[in-house]
Amino acid sequence: MATRHQSRGAVVGLLYAHDIGNPEVKQFSEDLLEEKKIRNRQREFAMGLYNGVLENLPKIDEEIRAHLKDWDFDRLDHVDKSILRLGAYELLFSDLDRAVIINEAVELAKELGGDQSPKFVNGVLDAIEKSVAKKSETKDSSEKAESTPKKPS
Repeated sequence: MATRHQSRGAVVGLLYAHDIGNPEVKQFSEDLLEEKKIRNRQREFAMGLYNGVLENLPKIDEEIRAHLKDWDFDRLDHVDKSILRLGAYELLFSDLDRAVIINEAVELAKELGGDQSPKFVNGVLDAIEKSVAKKSETKDSSEKAESTPKKPS
């Protein structure tokens, strides 16, 4: 039985294939997951991530671009971009622990990326995480202020 880590690795492969110009990979995604023995709940998990990234790609890419320092998004390595997209999706659209999400992405970068990939992925996702946390705090404090009854003058 596959682990979530293996499922994420397969999703990175699917995202990579999509990014290099093979949008038809979605048609073969089930077969690719079966080949990697990703079945049942892990397959549902993987397909949820894959479809979620594709459905939210403009927002995800915008968030990544906003946190790249001295890097051109269009010149990023395809593997690094795929890992960043998956990590950013999970940070933006899931309730999973943010430290776990970043750690998983860094581990994938160690396995699949170049020598500098883990540090790069960690830096970009950490910046996105801080931005998400800040937006969440601002939203929480404004909701709290709105729900606090005002004293009559």
